Amino acid sequence: MSTSAASHLSPAFPGKAAWGTAGKLRAWQAAAMDRYFADQPRDFLAVATPGAGKTTYALRLATELMQRGIVEQITIVAPTEHLKTQWADAAARVGIHIDPRFTNAQQQHAADFDGVAVTYAGVASRPALHRIRTERKKTLIILDEVHHGGDTKSWGDAIREAFEPATRRICLTGTPFRSDTAPIPFVRYEEGPDGIRRSASDFTYGYADALRDGVVRPVLFMAYGGAMRWRTSAGDEISARLGEPLTKDATAAAWRTALDPTGAWIPAVLRAADKRLTEVRRHVPDAGGLVIASNQTAARAYARILHETTGVRPTVVLSDDSGASSRIEEFADSEDRWMVAVRMVSEGVDVPRLAVGVFATSTSTPLYFAQAVGRFVRARRRGETATVFLPTVPIILELAASMEKERNHALDRPDTAEDSIWSEEEGLLEEANREEKASGELEGKFEALESEAEFDHVLFDAQQFGLGAVVGSDEEEEYLGLPGLLEPEQVTSLLRQRQDKQLRTGRRRPKDDQPVAAHRALAAQRKELNSLVAAYSTKSGKPHAHVHHELRVKCGGPALDRASSEEVTERITMIRNWFVGRKR
Repeated sequence: MSTSAASHLSPAFPGKAAWGTAGKLRAWQAAAMDRYFADQPRDFLAVATPGAGKTTYALRLATELMQRGIVEQITIVAPTEHLKTQWADAAARVGIHIDPRFTNAQQQHAADFDGVAVTYAGVASRPALHRIRTERKKTLIILDEVHHGGDTKSWGDAIREAFEPATRRICLTGTPFRSDTAPIPFVRYEEGPDGIRRSASDFTYGYADALRDGVVRPVLFMAYGGAMRWRTSAGDEISARLGEPLTKDATAAAWRTALDPTGAWIPAVLRAADKRLTEVRRHVPDAGGLVIASNQTAARAYARILHETTGVRPTVVLSDDSGASSRIEEFADSEDRWMVAVRMVSEGVDVPRLAVGVFATSTSTPLYFAQAVGRFVRARRRGETATVFLPTVPIILELAASMEKERNHALDRPDTAEDSIWSEEEGLLEEANREEKASGELEGKFEALESEAEFDHVLFDAQQFGLGAVVGSDEEEEYLGLPGLLEPEQVTSLLRQRQDKQLRTGRRRPKDDQPVAAHRALAAQRKELNSLVAAYSTKSGKPHAHVHHELRVKCGGPALDRASSEEVTERITMIRNWFVGRKR
């Protein structure tokens, strides 16, 4: 073991180094090393965006501490069984021998090893044992994705009990924020002017920094809405359009209807994602795709749809079973197109070739979303982009638009109605996943009846591009067919060109002259107006509601949901004039 060995570890281990970084620590890693050894703290929290190289940083630090005699053994705590093995493989590259198969029954690792890798759940089951291990030798604790330490009070208490005697503790996370107010062990909280205590990192390297340095890929979010119909527990049938203003309950029901594999929405979005993957593979031949599902029943159904679409069975990873890690590793080392997973690849697991994703889950916390998107952002060479397909749901679009926003974990904040709604939803879905079947409680709340998909827009760099299009249309193909290798400014330029083309030509008429039902024609007009308002809102900086209000004031008539076809047409004409600078 030596620091020279650590210097040979890729800055982005276990993936390839990003362009311009091979053979040396990245600037942020070197700066974080300097910060650590300047202060020599007992506890150190490093916040670095997924794909930035937290593993390399922590192991380089570990080799230094071992070589200087500051610590004698290492305990790595990870969220999943797969990550234990991943850490052990990475450590072996720098001459540190970690036992990922250590169990509590062993009580002490074999003399061949410098330490062990365990899960948070494993520590929580016998914290006293791990405390004894920590006290026997000068121990470095590496807490990977440390926010898991606050998942429940018992976990947090167990981590504190087990590792309080440690000589040094390094806390790592790519997502320092949580949706609850449970304090995270060994993390420092500082009170702000508003009286709220927030987590304080010792070194932060955010997504915006990594994007600027070319360490991570820029992400295009392809948003899809469409018509949904479901039956409530009271027997009422409700129809709504995903992407239009709805109550939270209606949005949740429409969202769940969209994700139902028996409808048309999921198959259409999966076909679109596969087309996008084909385009990306023209320039990045080994590029892979990942579908993130809410539960195992849905995951299996999505896998069947992909098999029917592509003719090839995708890799399916359902849980932390004995074969899950090997399936992920086999997929990572192959050139297979698709993997479908529940939970297993939501964080920490590195498959650097993943370039296209489908967020087919109704879990909506900022933490989970950031972890999921983090699977696609690791850059391997200059010009790579990532594409993630999303349902047009306000809370998800807001998270996508704020990718570059840094958040800290806040304590002392009151629970809001919105927090409780989404936290409850997440809890039910996690329970469904643990039971390996759809929750009976969830099934009893509603029955999905029908869904259709429509392309809404592309979200890139917090800006919306595109005015909506029918799935399978030439307009949708324009966006799905963006080249797989582009610099960020090239992406923006091409998206603007495609949007301008839509604005100039308007919507194409159907090739035939078959009559269209009045309610469908009006729904299409309202959809078009909403798309134009969204585009103009992005251009002008005015909120959507203000743009709608101004149109209504100038054109007259009722609110959009009661406006006639003639009234909607007048508003469409007016907003098109606004785009070219004509106001009246």
